[in-house]
Amino acid sequence: MKIAFVYDAVYPWVKGGAEKRIYELGRRLVCEGDEVHLFGVKWWKGENVIENEGMVLHGVCKARDLYNGDKRSIREALVFAVSLYPHLKSESFDLIDVSVFPYFSCFTVKAVSGLRKTKTPVRYTWHEVWDDYWYDYMGRAGFFGKVVERVVSKIADNNIAVSKLTEKRLEDLGVPETDVCVIPNGIDISSIAEPDKRAEFTPHDPEKKRYDIVFAGRLIREKNVDMLIRAASLLKRDIPDIRCCIIGEGPRKEELTDLAFRLDLSDNVEFTDFLDYGSLIEKLRVSKIFILPSSREGFGISVIEAHACGLPVITVKAEYNASQYLVSDGIDGFVVKPDEKEMAEKTKKLLIGDNYRNFSDAARKKAENYDWDIVLRQFRENITS
Repeated sequence: MKIAFVYDAVYPWVKGGAEKRIYELGRRLVCEGDEVHLFGVKWWKGENVIENEGMVLHGVCKARDLYNGDKRSIREALVFAVSLYPHLKSESFDLIDVSVFPYFSCFTVKAVSGLRKTKTPVRYTWHEVWDDYWYDYMGRAGFFGKVVERVVSKIADNNIAVSKLTEKRLEDLGVPETDVCVIPNGIDISSIAEPDKRAEFTPHDPEKKRYDIVFAGRLIREKNVDMLIRAASLLKRDIPDIRCCIIGEGPRKEELTDLAFRLDLSDNVEFTDFLDYGSLIEKLRVSKIFILPSSREGFGISVIEAHACGLPVITVKAEYNASQYLVSDGIDGFVVKPDEKEMAEKTKKLLIGDNYRNFSDAARKKAENYDWDIVLRQFRENITS
């Protein structure tokens, strides 16, 4: 098959769950003999069209900021959608998979698909459904985001949801159950679960871990990393040498580093920029607990990566947080109220309790269900049905 993926952000130049999903599925499809094209913003230098791991990457417009402050740039999304049209129209495909957010490119894909004598099949991949959350995100202007999202849900007749939560929210928008298939994100179990011989510590001995707590993600408001830092401050009362590593970049980084300083955590909290994938996994392996205090996650691939490294995960109960459904409360982690006191309490229970190994083993077993090869089979079944 000749398959096109459409998303403005492209891995590895932009790192996130949606980008990683396309990259992992794309390169595996290539290995099985498919021809894979990816249409996105041109994040790389040189030619507009390049090859990367067997995939053909089309840079449809020059690189520009994805975010305006801590919010997705509407201008960038519009420029990408308009620029996409002539590039996508110039070739024929057996299937187009478009990541729905940030929406406008869905209309471009729909238009290009409809131009063919035989309509090109399209899959609309939904990582999240916001609905009323648009008002939290944009205030009254969120009305327009909500309308656009609902319009896309009406034009999309073959939908892929990355989580059960997203599937439910699509059905709440009126999308028929028969028009939605759940295909989760995944991880490469073989490369994560097998200990790296270069790692300084083994992943199985909690007494030899470098960090007690680790977080990885974009430093934006919805991630609530300030809650994690405040929980670390509470934990320091009982565990003076507690160590926390915060991995990521974003508009709130300076504010968060200032908060850690004001709470006298400069020696306890380490900030590091985004890491390449291998380095990220090594950081997880030398940590004890992964905390994701995010109030909004379409899936939460970092939870599964942490599980595969044997880390129990603590996340929060929040209406738009799909990652809470990846954690079995009290078995491979905890799902807590969005409150630093409860977060600190559960973290302490894991750090000084005597059943950490049980949590760790359960986490590793959970991750086995999310191998990319399993996800690929589900994707293949969907696109050939």
